[in-house]
Amino acid sequence: MSGLELGSTAPDFTLRDQFGQDVTLSGFRGRKAVCLVFYPFAFSGVCTGELSAVRERLDAFLTFDTEVLALSCDPVYSLRAFADADGLNFPLLSDYWPHGAVSRDYGVFDEERGCPRRSSYVVDTDGIVRWSVHHGLHEARDMDDHLAALRDAVRP
Repeated sequence: MSGLELGSTAPDFTLRDQFGQDVTLSGFRGRKAVCLVFYPFAFSGVCTGELSAVRERLDAFLTFDTEVLALSCDPVYSLRAFADADGLNFPLLSDYWPHGAVSRDYGVFDEERGCPRRSSYVVDTDGIVRWSVHHGLHEARDMDDHLAALRDAVRP
């Protein structure tokens, strides 16, 4: 699987969240490390389970020094319905248009399916990619690994 090289600068982006608000990755620079969670489809079984696992451990993901952003190619309105249905109270970002542009920049867009692959990145406070993991379409991620990588990105 492709993806970004560790130690490279994370491509900047601005995407709308489930409330229609712009979220810009570089807005966290100098303040927070960010865990980017690319997922294929809202409301699908594995994605719902993974994002519910983030919700259940949100206090660990969201500290003064860290943030979690979930990205899919679903439209904003679908993401709002998904967030409302499952109580997802963290940013769900829409890479809908231009379709998959950010997913492509991160090397995780599946051209056949028209969605991002199940991939994650941790970007440190300097905007550098410090960790990544890529899974198959039906293979759930381990959130303990994500939290450990995120904590490591903020350690001096």
